Amino acid sequence: MDTGGLIRPCLLVISIYVCVVSGSPLATTVINCNGDDSRDLDPVDEGYMGDVELVTGINSGMNVKLVPYLFPTNLEFLELIFTLGDTSAIVRTKKALDAEAEGVSASTLYYSVMCDGSFKYNNTRSLKLNDINDHAPVFSKELYTTTVSEVVAVGERVLQVTAVDGDSTPENNRLTYSILDPASGDFGVDNSGAIILRKRLNYNAVKKYNFVVKASDNSGLNDVTNVEIDVEDFDNLNPYFSHTTYQAFIPENQAGSFPIIEPEAIKAQDGDTGINMTLIYSISSVSPDKYRTNFDIDPTSGVLSVLTAIDREEMSTSVISVNIMASQTDDSSKTANAVVSVTVEDVNDNAPEFDQPEYSVNLLENSPVDAVVFKAIVTDLDQGGFVGTLQILPESVPFSISSDGTVRVKNSTALDRETTERITFQIQATEKNPPHALAMAQVTVTLQDENDNSPAFTSDIPYEGKVFANQTVGMLLVQVKAEDPDADRNGQITYFIEFGNNDGYFSMEENTGKITLAKTITLVENKILEFPLYVTAKDGGSIPRSTSALVNIRAPGNSKPQFIQEVYRGTVEEERDPGVVILRVNFYAIPDERPVTLRVDTENDKFAISHDGEFTTKVKLDYDEAPHNYSVTITISDGVNSNSATVEVQVTDINDNSPVFASSSVTKSVPEDKEIGSNVTDVPATDKDSGFNKEIRYSLRGGEGKFAIDPVSGMVTVAGALDRETETEYNLLVVAEDQGRPARSATASLLVQVSDVNDNIPKLSKSEYQVEVYETESVDAVLLTLSAEDPDEGANGRVTYNIFEQSPPSDPAVFKLDSSSGTLQLARTLENSEVKMYSLIVQASDGGSPSLVGNGSVVVTVKDVNNNPPEFSKENYNVAVSENLASGASILTLEVTDRDEGGFSNGFFVYTSDTFDISNKGVVSLKKDVTLDREKKDNYILQVVAVDQVPDGLNSTAQLNITILDYNDNAPKFPAIPDPLEIPEGEYSEETPGEIATIIPTDADLGLNGEVTLSLSSPNPLFKFNEDGMLLAVGSLDRESRDTYELIIKASDKGSPQRENITTIRVKVIDVNDNRPEFSSSSYVSSILLKDAEKGKLLLTLTATDRDEGKNALITYSFSAGSSPYLALNSETGAVNLTSDLADVTEDTTLVLTAMAKDHGTPPLNSTVRVVVNLRVSSLVESVAFRNPTYNFSLPENQPVGVTVGSVWASSGSDLYDVAYTLKTHTDLFSVSASGAIQTRTQLDKEEQEWYILDVEAVDTRDPPTSAVAIVTVQVEDVNETPQFPPETYKASVFSIAPYRTPVIQVKASDPDVGEEGQLVYSLAADSPHFDVEPSSGLVYVVSAEGVAGQLATVDVKATDPRGLHATTKVEVEVKGSESSDVVVMSLNQPANTVEKKVPELEKSLGAVLGWTVNVITVSSANGGTSESRRPRAAVKTLVSFICGEDGGEVISSEEVQNKVESQSDDVKQALVQVFGDSLHFDIEIGRPQDSASNQAVVIALGVLLAVSMVGLTATVALIIRFKRTAKHQEDSDNHGFMNRNFPETLEQGQMKLEERGPDDEKKTMDRQSDDESVKTAKTDSMRNKPKFQTDDKDNDSDNDDSPL
Repeated sequence: MDTGGLIRPCLLVISIYVCVVSGSPLATTVINCNGDDSRDLDPVDEGYMGDVELVTGINSGMNVKLVPYLFPTNLEFLELIFTLGDTSAIVRTKKALDAEAEGVSASTLYYSVMCDGSFKYNNTRSLKLNDINDHAPVFSKELYTTTVSEVVAVGERVLQVTAVDGDSTPENNRLTYSILDPASGDFGVDNSGAIILRKRLNYNAVKKYNFVVKASDNSGLNDVTNVEIDVEDFDNLNPYFSHTTYQAFIPENQAGSFPIIEPEAIKAQDGDTGINMTLIYSISSVSPDKYRTNFDIDPTSGVLSVLTAIDREEMSTSVISVNIMASQTDDSSKTANAVVSVTVEDVNDNAPEFDQPEYSVNLLENSPVDAVVFKAIVTDLDQGGFVGTLQILPESVPFSISSDGTVRVKNSTALDRETTERITFQIQATEKNPPHALAMAQVTVTLQDENDNSPAFTSDIPYEGKVFANQTVGMLLVQVKAEDPDADRNGQITYFIEFGNNDGYFSMEENTGKITLAKTITLVENKILEFPLYVTAKDGGSIPRSTSALVNIRAPGNSKPQFIQEVYRGTVEEERDPGVVILRVNFYAIPDERPVTLRVDTENDKFAISHDGEFTTKVKLDYDEAPHNYSVTITISDGVNSNSATVEVQVTDINDNSPVFASSSVTKSVPEDKEIGSNVTDVPATDKDSGFNKEIRYSLRGGEGKFAIDPVSGMVTVAGALDRETETEYNLLVVAEDQGRPARSATASLLVQVSDVNDNIPKLSKSEYQVEVYETESVDAVLLTLSAEDPDEGANGRVTYNIFEQSPPSDPAVFKLDSSSGTLQLARTLENSEVKMYSLIVQASDGGSPSLVGNGSVVVTVKDVNNNPPEFSKENYNVAVSENLASGASILTLEVTDRDEGGFSNGFFVYTSDTFDISNKGVVSLKKDVTLDREKKDNYILQVVAVDQVPDGLNSTAQLNITILDYNDNAPKFPAIPDPLEIPEGEYSEETPGEIATIIPTDADLGLNGEVTLSLSSPNPLFKFNEDGMLLAVGSLDRESRDTYELIIKASDKGSPQRENITTIRVKVIDVNDNRPEFSSSSYVSSILLKDAEKGKLLLTLTATDRDEGKNALITYSFSAGSSPYLALNSETGAVNLTSDLADVTEDTTLVLTAMAKDHGTPPLNSTVRVVVNLRVSSLVESVAFRNPTYNFSLPENQPVGVTVGSVWASSGSDLYDVAYTLKTHTDLFSVSASGAIQTRTQLDKEEQEWYILDVEAVDTRDPPTSAVAIVTVQVEDVNETPQFPPETYKASVFSIAPYRTPVIQVKASDPDVGEEGQLVYSLAADSPHFDVEPSSGLVYVVSAEGVAGQLATVDVKATDPRGLHATTKVEVEVKGSESSDVVVMSLNQPANTVEKKVPELEKSLGAVLGWTVNVITVSSANGGTSESRRPRAAVKTLVSFICGEDGGEVISSEEVQNKVESQSDDVKQALVQVFGDSLHFDIEIGRPQDSASNQAVVIALGVLLAVSMVGLTATVALIIRFKRTAKHQEDSDNHGFMNRNFPETLEQGQMKLEERGPDDEKKTMDRQSDDESVKTAKTDSMRNKPKFQTDDKDNDSDNDDSPL
């Protein structure tokens, strides 16, 4: 349905004329001049052209005429062909015959042939015209409009369209009507043109109809018109809301209107949008009902607001449903309903709170980083609980806090009881959102002592004692002392000799640290016996700590110094500064007991020796000027004994001399044409050094590539072409460099001067000189000066000039040239008439030998002198031109001659004119921007002066007369014409025309060009002009058909070419009252409900129109037939109103009246129409409706499928129609039955969604059906649900010796209730002496497992929610018996601190070789050796204890590990070398006992491996137990090293943690340290008494037992 503008399709209307032209007349008759005669001619088809009647029997001399008969206009078609004296005449058509033409009655033409004698006898004729369908139908209007109420009954006529066919017979003018596609099915049209309603109208669906109606005759000729029907709304629909559900949001504690309503502001409107009755808003209900008084809605605007602020923390539900209603002000029963879901948004109006105001915690000192201290719980009543940051104040304390309130160790080094025993700080909880409320809690952490300090010896230097020859048993040799800052037994120290006292020479007091001589030591001559004792200080801790120190006991014997070699040899480079160490001599001595003296006996002015044997130089040695070899005698002595040796010294040469040139500056001259490769000079240099140090190589710098030098001989040669004119000399630098390392060099300068050669030809400044000279110029006049350049120097560059040739030649010559200055002068007079131009060839020659010559030319032009004036061919020029001459057109040419050379070619004209131009050629033309107009100026006179040259030209004068001829260039002009021209409507003709106005145009041209005639641009049957310019009306004028005529009139002159002017005039037809009023509808019908009736209510409006205008169209309305006391008709507006509220009408009543519309014309005209008013008691339109617009239901969550939530009910308003229900929303969760019962399709969970808004539609069985929608709100109520564990049983394994709080496995339950999952509390269903569970985390840990070793222990763990519901799961724990005999001990010759740092690499490398998982238990230092040897002090030994396991967690026995290490010792060593370097040596220690701490560490490691296997990890996990040492004890790492392993939080993540907090907040720590029972080596070192010596042999193997100490 098109509801836009008018549709006016373009239809091609074809009129067909069958023009029959006949050569013979239709009839032949004999005229009757004796009396009147009448005859009917045979019929003929319209469109005929030709002879109609041949009239015979005319007497000679009788005149006949064609005269009108009945209808004068019929003669427009006919003429009489007759010449006086003829006896016959022919009646012939002037144009095609037309049966429908004006004046043709009943398709018959009437005329008379009159005898024009003394008696006028008429021979009348009638000619019947057969109608041909040559006219298409024509609608009376292009657009028909009307307004139709939407409640008009189907089948009613709503509009009449009318078309007229101009054909004269019913067969050709009978019409049929149809609606063109796209046709609306809502309307139809019958053959009378009546538009009939086919379907019931709906204003809300379509407000306007536009379609096209076609009228067609029998032959298909047609016309179309547009129909526009406006639908008038009727109050038959309920109002409606823009949305059935709205979402509103408002912060808690805030009253007023809602800042946010989605999807848009609340709005309802009348369903009858054309009426759009105002609405009243109200609240129908609120759920929960207790909030009813909290809300209000503006009855006019629908703005929903909160009257009393709501506290979200006090709400029992998350959403409040507000049911709102909109009702019409005129009918409260017409309502619409919607639901507003109100969400009260949380406002941060509650401060956070700690579960305790103060916390007091005990913590073991040195707790590792990230160890849990305690957990602070922060709550907040606002939505989401506490959201913010937790901060420890001050930040300097060694603790951190995570977002969940867990306080952990941040800096373990600061947890030193010996420094600070108690730490106090605050925890601050700050909300993230404004106003950023905060809470504070006080925390006190008391540090408990741990044996974390090893005894420390008080001396920083090694302890030393001496045994001399006067030794006695029991004598005090040295006393050691150590301190320990730990408390109580942890700080009590005992001393003992760890090792080094293998021969039992010494003893040590346990409590004092005194070392005494236990038995006599045998001393050795010329040696110092050293006894390194490793003394240990051990504290009394439960797991003791110890520190070792070295005590060195020295026992010197008798001394006798001696050199080890008789001859020592060394080399030294010359020119080295004094003090160069040439070699070190080796000797036997005991310098500590008896000092020795070393001296140089020969060449002591050049060499020296130090007390430790360093042989050095005292002066620089010169290889070039002094000896190359020296033999030096040296001596050693202790004052009693002495010994001598010889030192052979060889001096080696170095490059210490630079090359020297014979001359530092050389100058050479070279001619510029010197050939490339020619020698210039050599520049030699010498070097005092020898060998490569004296070999010299030459190079050249500068010269721009023009020169080269031989690198060996130093000969300089020419390498590029030279040109003195470009460069006169070159400064070169010759470099001489020897071949020493590093090389030494010297430089010399070489100046090469380039001498001149005559190689440049003189060049004139121009190749051709040009000069002009008047023929009157005097002899010797200088014409110009030649110049030439020659870049050569001296005579080679000196230039002379001469004239080589003159053309044309003359004798004597016309010109002369000065040979030195190049000045060119006249040698004789010139004559232009003889020679007008001379050409000279000139030469420039240099003074070289041979001389070089350059050529050039000089062109001399001889100029004429002016002495004759110009002459015109006439003194006066007369010319006539037409005024339409084109701009720029030429008129004539002025002829001017001049007897001087060139004639008048250089001349010009002087004149004054704004209209004409004269070129230098004498052509007179009209200027390009000028046109001629005779009407403004018809003649021009010009004085023209011809001048032959500029300046000082000669001249002459002539006169030019130009006459302008007329051209028809002006179109006629119309005078001012009134607009519009007026004439009353009426019947006008040629005989009785109506005068309108006289119009006289003008023309400015002359003669025929100015004579004007007036006519219509195209013939018009209604208007024409008289010769005097009077406009006449000669046809019928009807204002109602057309009130204005636009005429195009033409004024034409008689010129050639003819000019004309066209204008448009408007003729207005003045109205005459000749039309009756017409109603807009054939009848008027209105209906109203009695309940809507009120006095003055408008029922309908009569509308009539009158085609006349003014008073003729002024209409008055009245009832002409029938009357009713209930109705009143407004005579001016046509409004029909109620006169009362119809209170006395009790049943349906129909009022039928006749209304009349009368105009005010003279005489007045009128018309009538039928008016029907229906008064109805009940609804005008019946439709389906719900009993309630909204329904509110609720049900508990988790109800079974198919539970009925509630029922809705709708009525069709009649027993004839049934109602069906359809659910429009949430069809996956709910369904509606045929009875309106709403049921669930699935179980509903309040935790997933609490509220559901359903749209239920009711549809009746009417045709077309009506429908209504009800809003159903469903709330899902919470039901507390039981927590849930996973269905499978938890299984774990643990060793029976696992310590208290060793993690076993973590269980985890979930709670379906919202927000309560994190509030579950874990406990054991029955108390167990072996296991327990953490209440908050669900971590099952060991209490004591020894009693169930080798058994499968079962515990039931229970998870309870805050409302008391609980769930239980079973945990099965396999308790395995445990042993500590699977530890393997490996010794490495690396410092303990180095090994400790590389534990991860060590584990990885060993594991790769052995194919097992390697876990290092301890790293400790234990220095020692075999009974036959003793290692140097630098030798160290570190013991590494480890265990090996399979990927599944099974531990490998130590015996199997030892066997595999021995069998793959090479691969093991190679792996260890990659970690520690090539010097690595290792051994497997057999039979070492393990202390209790080691056993405990092994148990933990085994437990870790088993736990890893239980959680199904496929990757090998190497867990290392490390005990972290504080920074202040790092210096002890060479004595013993401990490793601390921190285990992660949960087994669920494949990890374990060794440290857990118990209910008493005490931290259980497992530690491993060495004590007096620590591992001892099975092999001991004994001292071998050999002489001590000093040596510089760097390749000496320290592990060689035969090496001297």
